[in-house]
Amino acid sequence: MPSARPPEMSAALRPAALLLVLAAPARASAARIDELTETRLFQQAVEFLTLADPVVRTALAGSLLLGVCCGLLGSFMVVRRLSLAGDAIAHAVLPGIVLGFFWTLTKNPLALFIGAVLAGLAGAFVLGLIRDSTHLKEDTALGLVLSGFYAVGIVGLTMLQNHPLSGQSGLETFLFGQAAALSPDDVRLMAVVTGLSLLIVLLLYKELLASSFDPGFSRCLGLPVKLLHHLVMVLLTFAVVVSLQAVGAVLVAAMIITPAATAYLLTDRFHRMIFYSCLLGAASGGLGVFLSYLGNRLPTGPFIVLAASCFFGLAFTFAPRHGLLHRTYRLRTRRTTIALENALKTVYRIREDKGFSEEGVPVGELQARLGEPDAVFTKLLRALTARQWATWAPGDTHVFLTPAGWLRACAVVRNHRLWELYLTHAADYPPDHVHDDAEVIEHILGEDTVRQLERRLDFPDTDPHGRLIPSLGDLQQSLGVHPARPRAEGYDMPR
Repeated sequence: MPSARPPEMSAALRPAALLLVLAAPARASAARIDELTETRLFQQAVEFLTLADPVVRTALAGSLLLGVCCGLLGSFMVVRRLSLAGDAIAHAVLPGIVLGFFWTLTKNPLALFIGAVLAGLAGAFVLGLIRDSTHLKEDTALGLVLSGFYAVGIVGLTMLQNHPLSGQSGLETFLFGQAAALSPDDVRLMAVVTGLSLLIVLLLYKELLASSFDPGFSRCLGLPVKLLHHLVMVLLTFAVVVSLQAVGAVLVAAMIITPAATAYLLTDRFHRMIFYSCLLGAASGGLGVFLSYLGNRLPTGPFIVLAASCFFGLAFTFAPRHGLLHRTYRLRTRRTTIALENALKTVYRIREDKGFSEEGVPVGELQARLGEPDAVFTKLLRALTARQWATWAPGDTHVFLTPAGWLRACAVVRNHRLWELYLTHAADYPPDHVHDDAEVIEHILGEDTVRQLERRLDFPDTDPHGRLIPSLGDLQQSLGVHPARPRAEGYDMPR
């Protein structure tokens, strides 16, 4: 039976069919590669979580101990404003590592530890000597110690690598870190240093706390401030030395600073800061080892630091009190409140200029006094209405303050005029130089400060320009309320 399809159409379809045949295996191959990649990542994650590999167990244990130890001591470094001291000590220990190797001609963990600790303590001593015996500032002394000791260490490592000795391979890991190279002895040494640091901090917490925040007050109490400082620096040296093989001399400062800085953004209590810092340090160590395990042949140290940096980024953005979003919201709210209080103050002054004969204020006059465009002014009136400080609707020609709005307006005017009077009396400011300062301070004066100002000024009635300073009795009388307390006890205004 002859074909119904024309011969020329069959010829035209042959290239398309050939492309379909060739493309189908390619798509299938690509799909299989994606599936294999996802399957391999899943298998690696399962292998890591089961901790079947002893290398993974050792690296994870060492990284967790590293995070706890660095987080603990980093908290003291941050509040003492010595954050870069860890970086200087980390670079200063390199000559000690070289000397430790020459001591035994092997990579003996104890010999390397002793040599590194001695070099680190020497760096800390030189740092303190430069700071105390010269006029150089702290950052200059840190730079001198860091660069000088690091140069000696690099020269020593280079000479050691070129020396015909066996067993010197792998010392370069102290520069950039390699957690997979940690041995059980290294982990046990980390555990000893971490446990010793925790024990000393628990036993001397009050003394370390006082000397960290107020050394002068601690000296008055008879505390050995210098001895406590040297003790913290010794513990920091221990922590730096045991951390070198995991993250390296270049990145160890990040593990000392970053978890503590992150915790600093999350709380205002020091004991909580220490807990959060240790927790974040441990979490950074564990997450860094996990990510390094998923990515074949990727260094562990940088991943640990990247994890800690990610935690800091999250805290910097979303922290409940010091986070970027909260500070932005708080600043925006504060600006709105100041704008509303300025509007209330303007309403008060308009009524004052008219002898308080009218309760309502013309909308056009209020806008002219504030100098705001129509859109901003309308938004301002709606905000006053939303806070129940004023009554106004679109189309109204007057704005009326509610009792709460009137009290708030009087409080702002009272703060402004009290501060002007205080500046003229206590600071001998000329009356024509006090307005700008009062414009700022009127929004932040608290009730306790206002009562102190009133008592110091003997409860004045007028400001330096002869204008009335609103008092609670006047306000309650205007609202038809009897005074609640005698004048001598001060009074509360709404905030």
